[in-house]
Amino acid sequence: MHMDAFLWMFLPVFVAGGSALLSFYITQAKMEVALARERETLAEARAIITSQKITMEERIKATEEATKRRSLDEFMQEFRVEERSYLRESKSLSASRKSMIMQERLFFRNIPLSNWIEHEMIVEEGNDVNQLPKESVFAAPSLGGGSGAGNGSRVAISKLLDEVSNGSRNAALDERALMASQMSPFGAQ
Repeated sequence: MHMDAFLWMFLPVFVAGGSALLSFYITQAKMEVALARERETLAEARAIITSQKITMEERIKATEEATKRRSLDEFMQEFRVEERSYLRESKSLSASRKSMIMQERLFFRNIPLSNWIEHEMIVEEGNDVNQLPKESVFAAPSLGGGSGAGNGSRVAISKLLDEVSNGSRNAALDERALMASQMSPFGAQ
C-alpha cells in the first residue's frame, strides 16, 4: 500500500506540473502571437517612416531645384542687350555702298560686359559715277568719215558725267536731253 499512498501523494504534483507545463505552452503561444503582431506593426511603421523619408528627400531636392531655377531666372533677367543701328555710306574710287550697321552690347544691370559687336547688312551697292566709262557705246565714229560729230558727242558725254559727279544733276539731265535731240537722226529739224 505504500505504493498507493505514494501515488496518491504525487498525483496532484504531477497534475499541477502538467497543468503548469500546459499553461506555460499556451502563454508562450500567446506571447509569440503578440510578438508577431508587434513585429508586423513595427514593420508597417518602418515602411511608413522609410516612404516618408524618401518623399521628404524628394521634396527637399525639388525645393532646392526650384530655388536654384528661380534664382537663376532672376540672375538671367539682370542681363540685357542694348542695340543701336545707323546707315553707313562709303564711297571709294571704284564703288559706292550703303549699308546698315547694327551694333549690340551685353549688359549686366548697368555694367557693360562686352564691346560693341557690329553686324553689317548691305542695303545698296553700285559703281561710282566717276568710274563709269567715259566713252559711250553709241558714240562710234559717224558714217561721214569722222566729221567731228562723234568727237563732239564724246566730249559732251564726258562733260555730262563730270557734272553728274559734281552734284548738278538737274543741269546734266537738261543737257542730256538737249544733246539727245541734237544727235538723234530722227530729231526735229
